[in-house]
Amino acid sequence: MFSPAGPFHRRDALDAGVTDTQLRGRRYRRLFQGVYVLATLPLDLTTWIRSALLALPDDSVVSHVTAMHLYGVDIGPPWPLHFSTRSATHSRLKGLKIHQRQAPISSRLVEAVPATSPNRTLVDIATKVSLVELVTAAEWLIHRRLTTLASLSAYAMDRHLHGVRPLRRVLGLVRERVESPRETVLRLMIRFAHLPEPQCNVVIRDAHRLFLARGDLVYADWRIVVEYDGWYHERSAQQRQSDVLRREGLEHHGWKVIVVTSADLRDPREVVHRVHRALVSRGWTGPEPTFSIMWDSWFAPRAA
Repeated sequence: MFSPAGPFHRRDALDAGVTDTQLRGRRYRRLFQGVYVLATLPLDLTTWIRSALLALPDDSVVSHVTAMHLYGVDIGPPWPLHFSTRSATHSRLKGLKIHQRQAPISSRLVEAVPATSPNRTLVDIATKVSLVELVTAAEWLIHRRLTTLASLSAYAMDRHLHGVRPLRRVLGLVRERVESPRETVLRLMIRFAHLPEPQCNVVIRDAHRLFLARGDLVYADWRIVVEYDGWYHERSAQQRQSDVLRREGLEHHGWKVIVVTSADLRDPREVVHRVHRALVSRGWTGPEPTFSIMWDSWFAPRAA
């Protein structure tokens, strides 16, 4: 159906009285063969996806890293856009990657477009992204209550799909109660440098069992909290003051707080060394952190 509020197919526009000459004019913009939008319409991810679906077989669904972007996990490159279909197609549309399926595709609506289910999407990307990205994606989907660790584990163990083996291998690294992708990355930076792994989002209480805080990454035995603070400047002065007071409260009760910002991730090894120094200062006698080629690959310096 022709609707200038979103993407539309040429045939629907012609049925509504719009001419080819008008479609070639400044008022409209062609995104794919036979698919147009108003020239003034913002071209966000969802608009591109809806446009592509109009140019693809009717049973097509968003899949792979594109589905993950729809679910709110920004891993892998945004282009090309990935779709899956059971229909025979020889489409060579620029900017699209079409995956041919043999079995029925389990899908759900995300932002009003069909996408592969969260569990299937994780299987599909398992051979396309790094180990750290895969764990990050799984934990974010769990946090958003789009799946559970139990559901994901059962899915991976019960299926014989391309991608289930690498997913099975990382299930032991996936944690619940993780509340941001950066928390995942920070925790894995520490773990893969062979330091003790902190617990995720633990409630901290004082000696009288009164609530003090909820720490991002917590070493209860050494009374250390590691927190990722990536949006400090976006908060109000009142919120920032509340954070300062909360951290001062923790320190008053004997906790050491390590705050990691997005700028700190430009030097990921130093972040790990800060955690190590804190552990040593609290009596930990384990070895110094060790780094590998894979560690450097997974945790390459990130822009602020």
